[in-house]
Amino acid sequence: MTGLYDTFREAIRAETPVALATIVSGPGVGAKMLVGIGGCVEGSLGDEDLDRVVERDSIGELASGRSGVRHYGSHGEAREETVSVFVESFAPPPRMLIFGAVDFTGALAKIARVLGYRVTVCDARPVFATAARFPMAHEVVVDWPNRVIDEISDELGPRDAICILTHDVKFDVPAVVSALATDVGYVGVMGSRRTHAARTEKLREAGVDEAGLARLCSPIGLDIGARTPEETAVSIVSEMIGRRTGRQAKSLSDTEGPIHG
Repeated sequence: MTGLYDTFREAIRAETPVALATIVSGPGVGAKMLVGIGGCVEGSLGDEDLDRVVERDSIGELASGRSGVRHYGSHGEAREETVSVFVESFAPPPRMLIFGAVDFTGALAKIARVLGYRVTVCDARPVFATAARFPMAHEVVVDWPNRVIDEISDELGPRDAICILTHDVKFDVPAVVSALATDVGYVGVMGSRRTHAARTEKLREAGVDEAGLARLCSPIGLDIGARTPEETAVSIVSEMIGRRTGRQAKSLSDTEGPIHG
């Protein structure tokens, strides 16, 4: 067991996603298995079939950043409650990549950081992309957006977000194409409806299909009448939350039932 905890500690220090599966009731109470995105890292719950099923479920929980108790038969059978396994996910914070060193970027970086995102601001223009201008970002990168996305595409998943605020087709189109090639959960692009229409034609010319276009949140954000950078940032993160939870934006005063569904 010492080896498992050593591996677990090193994964946490390196911000490597891992899930710790522990039998909390039933045969083998206390048995543990450490699971990474690629499968079992170390340990066993005492049964080969149970290990296989819990490994599969732990990978799913880890990908979503969730923790919870799951129930199985003694050999991993579904719809039985002989064994209860607590799967605890330890995932790095979700990432938000903000492209474009514009006035809205600082406000969005600030709110995203409050929400727990690891924030990267990127712009190809070194005079604008500086840590002094965006102190709330974890990192500021001077590079073309599509190159940054391509470099980390395998690391991006449903919990992550890409916000393209550049307002320049030579940056926007390559960035959108690269973003849509990832599993990122939110892709938002700033611009007016006229800008969006023109950009859409360019994206089609670049090979983006209708399914890809449907993934885009453009114009970016919820229609809440936002005007200032701070209000716009609120509209963007609100849209992100709604997309993640599958909820449509309504005023609480216009709905019924529990506030927290």
